[in-house]
Amino acid sequence: MPQPLHDSVAALKPALHPVYARLLCAELQRRGFAPGEILEGLPLSWQQLHESNQFLSFDQMRQLIERGVQLSDCPWLGLEVGLRTPASAHGTLGAAMIASKNLPSAMLLLQRYAGLRQNLANLRFEHDPEFAAVLEEWVDLGPVREYLHCQLLGGLVQLLTAMTGQELPQQLKIEWPFDAPAWAHEYQRIAQHNSFGFSQLRVVLGSTLVNSPSLAADDEALQRLLRDCDLQLQRLQAGGTLAQRVRMQLQQSEGHMPTLQSMAAKENLTERTFMRHLQAEGTSFQQLLDEVRQERACWMLAHTDSTVEAIAYALGYEDASNFSRTFKRWCGQTPKDYRHLHAS
Repeated sequence: MPQPLHDSVAALKPALHPVYARLLCAELQRRGFAPGEILEGLPLSWQQLHESNQFLSFDQMRQLIERGVQLSDCPWLGLEVGLRTPASAHGTLGAAMIASKNLPSAMLLLQRYAGLRQNLANLRFEHDPEFAAVLEEWVDLGPVREYLHCQLLGGLVQLLTAMTGQELPQQLKIEWPFDAPAWAHEYQRIAQHNSFGFSQLRVVLGSTLVNSPSLAADDEALQRLLRDCDLQLQRLQAGGTLAQRVRMQLQQSEGHMPTLQSMAAKENLTERTFMRHLQAEGTSFQQLLDEVRQERACWMLAHTDSTVEAIAYALGYEDASNFSRTFKRWCGQTPKDYRHLHAS
């Protein structure tokens, strides 16, 4: 199988809860940008982004971030978005962290249930000589590494501030996995002690902060929230709704896409019942197939030098001209024009 197609499968796997994209869009709207302007040329629908909780792929989020930084002309945009993130944005996981007894307990919950919000990295803890959290990336975040680290860490700082009532910047030391930018002074808003050029994001928490009890500790509420977290995690691991399972199967396919018949058989359903269930969930097999093909086509045009004909064949089209017509309907421009504007 050609390597570019394999790479596209990795880049297009579900990676991040859409709430973090919504927060970015909200910040851009505060700066005066309209929804159409924000999503212009991107493979995202404003309605779907704000009504569905289906995870975005890393590539979808990357394109939105790059668009946002370009529009705002603010290279530390991730910091701005992160520091505006309310604790409620983290859903049941955030509520469980706030209800836990102290910061170490909350951080352990973040490690255990991180998959409810993202599939980009793993959290590891160090306890000697100081309590520190280390982020181990599963995906090469490339040019949006700074943005994502700032948004996610800024949101965590807001959550832990609500939990402990403590001023966090004075009690944090952060090692950032990128070189010091010209706007490094902005990082004082998140931590007073910042250093750059490290291989991983590492956050050291002061002893006063670590030993602070949670203001809203509630063991009874915590147990209810943890049961809800477990249930959500089980659903995610089981593949969620039928539409989500079908979409994931399509995203993970590296040869010709599965057919409606083969997907129905995999779900132990007749074709008629399979189509009826998808219709009840507001979609169809063809719509899901087109969404995945569009995402993969955009990625391959932007990140590889494969010919349009080769991309068409990889996506299951026998006729490149048919693919080009379909692509223009999806994106409003030809594959060659899209490549010219978006090539890495």
